Amino acid sequence: MVRAPRLRDRALIAFSWFSGLGLLAIFAVVIGFLLARGWSSLRPELIFGDTPPVQALLFRQQVFDGLFPAIIGTLSLVLLAMTIAVPLGLAAGIYMAEYCRGSARRLGLFFDILAGVPSIVIGLFGLSLTIFLHRHFFGRLYPCLLVSALALAFLVLPYLIRSTQTALEEIPRTVRLSAPALGASRLQNIFLVLLPRSLKGISSGILLATGRCAEDTAVIMLTGVVASAGIPRSLLGSYEALPFYIYYISSQYGSRQELQNGFGAAVILLFVCALLFTAALVVRHRLAKRFFHR
Repeated sequence: MVRAPRLRDRALIAFSWFSGLGLLAIFAVVIGFLLARGWSSLRPELIFGDTPPVQALLFRQQVFDGLFPAIIGTLSLVLLAMTIAVPLGLAAGIYMAEYCRGSARRLGLFFDILAGVPSIVIGLFGLSLTIFLHRHFFGRLYPCLLVSALALAFLVLPYLIRSTQTALEEIPRTVRLSAPALGASRLQNIFLVLLPRSLKGISSGILLATGRCAEDTAVIMLTGVVASAGIPRSLLGSYEALPFYIYYISSQYGSRQELQNGFGAAVILLFVCALLFTAALVVRHRLAKRFFHR
């Protein structure tokens, strides 16, 4: 009678280890394949073309034959989209966890449905909204960096809302009630106790949303990205982005070297995502240190 549960536990542990190692192996194969195919094309010419790197980095000279404008466009797009989405997602998640009661809790189902909407539909909605605003309100509004950022923010909002809500709801009741018992107001309890305690879960949602913004192609393809636009000069201008460049080259490459450049762009996109994730982790570490080591 005792051996059977132990055997099941061991089998479950073994299956968990096998699944985890399998996922790591798949991840290593994908990354290794990209590095093997694209590493040879990672040269300064791929990023800066014929432009001197120092002149390009100082924005003194335009880059026409390199990926530097696409890198800047991707970073600008992700930062702008997250600047829009994070405050809205945190506010909605706090409301769902701390204020929403009764039948209003059904809003969670709406967010779950919204998370499952294909990105191409969000891009089509952004394009249709731009056309509507252009015809009736803003005659100079066209698909641009701002429209793409708004569409991407709308795309990742459900992840931010649900991750914030779940992180807040998982806090133990004893921690939740400790500050009000000492006389803290509801807002003080949320911002000084609950949010710092749920920082790990919230930051995980932010990382997931950041990765989704950096890799999505369908949304930006309909809302403002172009193959050659240079560094974005304003929020209402066109821009380049690495995901669209990879899609464009992989579908219309004319030589083996162009395909190799596409793999090189994929490796650069991985580096850009790693940079964004690292920055987010550093911010989380500093916030955690500030709240828990004072």
